[in-house]
Amino acid sequence: MTQIPVLPGITSSFVDTPRLRQHVLSCGPDDGTPIVFIHGNFSAATYWEELMLALAAPSAGSGGFRCIAPDLRGYGWSEDKLIDATRGYRDWSDDLDALLIALGIRRTHLVAWSAGGGVAYRFIADHPARVITATLQAPVSPYGFGGTKGIEGTPCYDDFAGSGGGVVNPQFVARIVAADRSADDPNSPRNVINAFYYKPPFRAGREEDFLTAALQEKTGPERYPGDFVPSPNWPNVAPGLLGPVNCWSPKYLCNEVPDLLAADPKPPVLWVHGDNDMIVGDLSMFDFAALGKLGFVPGWPGDEVYPPQPMVSQTRAVLDRYATAGGSYREIVFAGCAHAPHIEKPTEWVDAFKAFVG
Repeated sequence: MTQIPVLPGITSSFVDTPRLRQHVLSCGPDDGTPIVFIHGNFSAATYWEELMLALAAPSAGSGGFRCIAPDLRGYGWSEDKLIDATRGYRDWSDDLDALLIALGIRRTHLVAWSAGGGVAYRFIADHPARVITATLQAPVSPYGFGGTKGIEGTPCYDDFAGSGGGVVNPQFVARIVAADRSADDPNSPRNVINAFYYKPPFRAGREEDFLTAALQEKTGPERYPGDFVPSPNWPNVAPGLLGPVNCWSPKYLCNEVPDLLAADPKPPVLWVHGDNDMIVGDLSMFDFAALGKLGFVPGWPGDEVYPPQPMVSQTRAVLDRYATAGGSYREIVFAGCAHAPHIEKPTEWVDAFKAFVG
């Protein structure tokens, strides 16, 4: 097993639950108000450590937060168990529920990033009274990733072609399998992180540790990115049944928005994202429709059939409905950063979070 990189002040441990053995990073006082951090795809709990230490420190005469960051199923150093994509985000939400029970945590703040935002949507829907607040950083659209159009999340095709395990660049996957740490190709994990997680020329101080943690993602036909089936619809692949990328296919998220809007009570939401995010955006460089429109993928059927997914606009529309239904949300756009404001703009991020939670 690859050695787990941990900053001073962070505790690395394993927590056994009835569902799986989960690797967890933690810091802060045991009696502090809990914050649970949920990472995104090609990531791990390691990406939260600096933020955890900042929020665990006492400030303004009060104690710090109790910070907890698990490696999700399929990622990091947690037990390798398959993900049933037909349940959408429920495997991860149920894992989180089991972890909180094991740790004796009744209520918590949630901080979720990218695909982790989908886990937060599901956890709020399933356990609304247990969420004090939810901070969503560059979250996946509530309608999933790929295969939908318009702010209502209308499917482009009945089989949800263009979403799921078949849309991930196979060269990128091959380099993860090879544990490639080079910078000699645009598809290398290092280059993908530096080109898309941050706004160049920003480089993270813990670049090597972040790369090590991301490369722990479990790969294979039943793991990342997941299986897929052929489709007669462009781009000729549709979602399969297993693996993380199928989990955020809209095929398996039909109830996600109604369930979120029906949550009672509705925890306050802070939505933060960068103004240069090319992963989750209205013209995402990871969306086949956007790539087709820009001429990178042949055969694109055009805006009427398959326009780029308006991910940010979809999220805003759903959060507007959340507020109308009795909830509340605040949106903050960080200037000059991309997909990881908590790493690119940590001081501003912490200030915004503390102001939000009061």
